[in-house]
Order: sequence, then structure tokens, then C-alpha cells
Amino acid sequence: MAEEYRNYIGGKWVAAESGEMFESRNPANRDEVLGSFPHSGPEDVDAAVQAAEDAYRDWMLTPVPERADHLMRAGLILERRKEELAELMTREMGKTLKESRGDVQEGIDFLFYMAGEGRRFFGHTMPSELKNKFSMTVRHPIGVVGLIAPWNFPIAIPVWKIAPAIVAGCTSVFKPAQDTPLLATLLVQSLEEAGLPAGVLNLVHGFGREAGVALVDHEGVRGVSFTGSLEVGRQIAEKCGRAMKRCSMELGSKNVLIVMPDADLDLAVEASAWGAFATSGQRCTATSRLVVHDAARKEFTERLLERVSGMKVGNGLDPEVELAPVINEQQKQRVLEYIEVGKKEGATLLTGGEELTGDGYDKGNFIAPTVFDDMTPDMRIAQEEIFGPVTGIIRTDEIDEALRIANSTQYGLSASIYTHDITNVFRAIQELEFGIVYVNAPTIGAEIQLPFGGMKSTGNGHREAGPQALDEFTEWKAVSVDFSGKVQKAQGID
Repeated sequence: MAEEYRNYIGGKWVAAESGEMFESRNPANRDEVLGSFPHSGPEDVDAAVQAAEDAYRDWMLTPVPERADHLMRAGLILERRKEELAELMTREMGKTLKESRGDVQEGIDFLFYMAGEGRRFFGHTMPSELKNKFSMTVRHPIGVVGLIAPWNFPIAIPVWKIAPAIVAGCTSVFKPAQDTPLLATLLVQSLEEAGLPAGVLNLVHGFGREAGVALVDHEGVRGVSFTGSLEVGRQIAEKCGRAMKRCSMELGSKNVLIVMPDADLDLAVEASAWGAFATSGQRCTATSRLVVHDAARKEFTERLLERVSGMKVGNGLDPEVELAPVINEQQKQRVLEYIEVGKKEGATLLTGGEELTGDGYDKGNFIAPTVFDDMTPDMRIAQEEIFGPVTGIIRTDEIDEALRIANSTQYGLSASIYTHDITNVFRAIQELEFGIVYVNAPTIGAEIQLPFGGMKSTGNGHREAGPQALDEFTEWKAVSVDFSGKVQKAQGID
């Protein structure tokens, strides 16, 4: 019988008020149940928000370095448990073991990084226009925050949200994706073990339509950090706008890799395959468009197909597997539907395009790596986020057109260009409407010290990771101290 887990509210592990549970299953083997988790509702969210409110004042008044020390301790705990967490992540989320190790390592790195920001919680000093007056800025926490995370990076992305909220002095309610509740539980357990005070971080399991909606709507929540689909993000942003709540949206994208005639094709092919098919394309930075110059297109395509044909699809625990299952049945059907859309639109299917069944595949959600050719910028498969192991080649014959194609979607998260022409490099840096731009590097591979986020419909201007992550959870407060002994009036008023 599968182990039963609980919500974490006010420092205690408690069942949902309803008593109902849901299961977490292995996407490579649906027969394996990793645990049962609370099917929470508004009453559970309310209890968690109340616990966060109760803890807020003491936490806000805790010195910032002391708040940050909990992150350092939690990072050391994750470091000690890295292999255990990676193995469980592969079983719960499906990605390959090497990618799971990278996910956990990113969480460790960011905990250590943000712990350092506790000693760098900088404001600014600036001169006043008046005599004997001192002016400065300081950060102030925004209060109780709701953190809603996706399933594709079940340690790294929650840490991106939890760590800066803790350093900022916020208290929070964390609602993880229903597909990866076990990893969320283990993460929160690590922070509990690190000595985080009761109520500072609360965990409520459940589904978006119930627990997620209740968290966004709760009047005690002053900010929401959400990573997920554009459709849901718009709904959350509208609600937060009406309630005057801070919201940070990290939404979809349609990332692009441009290959120019002078590119190192060995590198460009490997970057394309890795970018398109790592995590089975289930990354917001996945390379779902390949804009390839006519002069390189034939050789690039041949090499890419050779590389993809050698990819082994299977259970991520197998060290030879490069392409693991997609997360669930619903996502599998969505990807297969988009493949059919691509065929009907006139794109040429070069390889893949089908569900894998039979020996080793019959209990999982497996799709062959899929490459289209003759994709045009206006096709749905070139405009809409598929979030699966599908990419397509779009032709171009000059840099102006390549940049126009790259910018032709409503999204703008990650873009890459392979070239050694310095003019092309700086034109790409200047003109690409993406929050992340790579030169001679894949579209995937975020580093924790750099701000992560996109332009246009990919988000609403906030950034996760890097020092900018603190901006999600703090307000700037302008402070002036007048020691002149008289009332001084600004702007030269006598």
C-alpha cells in the first residue's frame, strides 16, 4: 500500500479537511504509485494562509542574515540527499536520471546563492537636495505570498520561489503541481529540518481548480508567484489586478534556435537535439523552432536526423535513455494532437510523430522524438506551445528574415543563434525580443545567478533567479532622516 502524505500547515503535518486523497504515479510505469496526497480545498488553503499571517510579523522582524541561514542549511541537506531525490524525481516526473540530478543541483545552487543575498540585501543611499538630511532606500517584504509551481522542475522552480520569499521576509503558502507532490513534500521536509520556524512556509497539495484558485483569491495573500500556462496565467493576473495584488507570471514560450551558414554544425545539431528533446521537450525553454539558413539546411537536417535516430526512448532510470516519458496521459494526447495539426497544415514529418507502444512502453506515456520540415512561421505548430518532444525546421536565406521569424510569436523567453559573424551576434543581441539570448549555446540551461524570464506574453516583467528574484517579494521604501532641527521644504519652496 502506498504511503500517505500530509499538508504542512503551521509547522504540523495535517490531513486535508475533506479526508480525500489523490495518487502520484510513475509516468514510465503507471502501475507504480509513489504515494497518496491530500486533495485539499479552500478550507485547507485558509488554514495555511492563517498560519502564514500568524508567523509574518516575527519573520519580518528576523534579521535578514538569520533568515538566509536557513537556506544554507537546507541546501546542505539537499546536497546530502541529492541521489535519493534525483532517483525519486525520475520515478515521479519521468525525466532522465542525469537531468533529475541537474534539477536537484540547481535547487542546491540557488539555495546557496540566495543565502548569500541575505548578506547583500542592498538598498541605496543618495544625496538629498537639502542640508542636514540623509536619504536611502530599503526593501520591505510584501507579506503573505502564494507560490504555485509546475511539475517539470519539481525542485528547482519551487526553490526559485521559496528561497527569495524567505530572504525577503515574506511568509508563504506553496501549492505544488498535482503531478509531483512527493518531491514538493521532500523539499518542504528539508526546510523543516533546516529549522525554518512554523508558519513561514506552508504546503497545501491539491488541484489548481480548487486549492490553486482558493490561494489566488484569498484576501490574506498579498502576492502570487505562478509558473505555468499562458491561459491560466492570464486568469491569475486578471484576479490579482482587480485585488491590487503583486503577481509574477512565468508563462509559455516558443523558443528558437537560428543556424547561420558559418555555424559550427556539429555544435548546432547537438544543441538543437538537446534543446528540443531534453526533458522530452517539457521545458519552457525547449527549442521548438529551428530557423535554418538555406546554405546550411541540407547538411544540418541530415545530421539532425542522424542524431535523433540514435536517441533511446524509455524509462529515465536507464542511463542510456535520452528521451523519457511525458508527464501524463493528458499531455501525451495533447502532443499527439499537435503532431496531427502539423501534418494537416502541410509541414513534412521527417521522423517520429507517433506514440510508442509494446514491450517496455505499454505502461508509460512515450512519444518518439518528432522533427518536422517545411514548417512556416504562421503554422499553429510554429506559434503555439506544444510542450513535448516536437520541433520543426523553418527556412531562411538572410539574417533579417531569421530575426523577423524568431520574433513572430506572442512569446519571448529563450532564443539562440549559431554563428561566428560578429555582426549577426550583435544584431541578435539587439533585436531578439526574448528575455534570454544565447550565442553558440542551446536555448536551455539557465544559470541561477542570471535573471530568468521572458518578454511579451511569456510573463509580466518579473524575473526569477539572480538578484532580481528579490523584486518579486519586496517593495522599495524611501527613507529620509532630517537632522537640521527645522522643517525643510523640498523643491526650493521657502
